[in-house]
Amino acid sequence: MRTLERKRLERPVVIPAGTVRLSGDVAIPAGARGLVLFAHGSGSSRFSPRNRMVAAELRRSGVGTLLFDLLTDREAGNRTRVFDIPLLAERLWYATSWTLAEPDLHGLRVGYFGASTGAAAALVAAARRDSPIGAVVSRGGRPDLAAEALPRVAAPTLLIVGAKDGMVLDLNRSAFERLTCHKRLEVVPQATHLFEEPGALERVAQVAAEWFTQYLVMEEPQQA
Repeated sequence: MRTLERKRLERPVVIPAGTVRLSGDVAIPAGARGLVLFAHGSGSSRFSPRNRMVAAELRRSGVGTLLFDLLTDREAGNRTRVFDIPLLAERLWYATSWTLAEPDLHGLRVGYFGASTGAAAALVAAARRDSPIGAVVSRGGRPDLAAEALPRVAAPTLLIVGAKDGMVLDLNRSAFERLTCHKRLEVVPQATHLFEEPGALERVAQVAAEWFTQYLVMEEPQQA
C-alpha cells in the first residue's frame, strides 16, 4: 500500500493471545508506513502517560502506534507474572502476529518501543529467527533481562537511559556491548529513571521518533 493511500485510523482493539485477550488502542496517522508496538514496564499498562506522550510524538512524525496491555487485570496483580520476561515476550509476539494479519494494518513495517521490563520483552521478541521487526527503542529499559537474546537481535536498536539512573545505565552499557546489530546508546543529561525532569521525556520522544523514522519508515534502513 502506498503512503498516500493510507488513511487515518484510530480504534480500540482486542488481541487474542493464547488463552487470554489483550486490550489495546491503535492509532495510524494518514500516510503512515510504520507501526510501533509499545511494551510497557512492570506496574504499568497501555494507559502509561509516558508511553502515550512518546506515542503522540511518533504519530506526529508519521508513525502509527499500538499501545496494549501485556497482561490481563488479574495477571497484573501477580508480581511473578509482571517480571516473567518469556511470558511478556510471548504476548508481544501474539500482538505482532495479530498486527501482521490485520487488514487495516497491512503493509506497515513493525517496530517495538519497550520501557523497563517491557524493553527486555521487546528484545527477546525481536531476537526470534522469524522476526519482521524493523527497529527497536528502549526507554529506561532492562535489556540485561534479555541477556541471552541480545546477540541475536538484528533490528537497529536504540537504548535511551537517564544520566542519573546509575544502576540502569550500567546495565544498559553492558547490554549494549552484547548487541551485534546496528545500535546506539543515548544518555539523557540530568534525567533519572522516569525522565521526570524538564525536557527529559521530550528528548526521549524526539530521539525515538528520529530512530523510527530512519530505520523503520524507510524502505531500506540506512546504515550509519
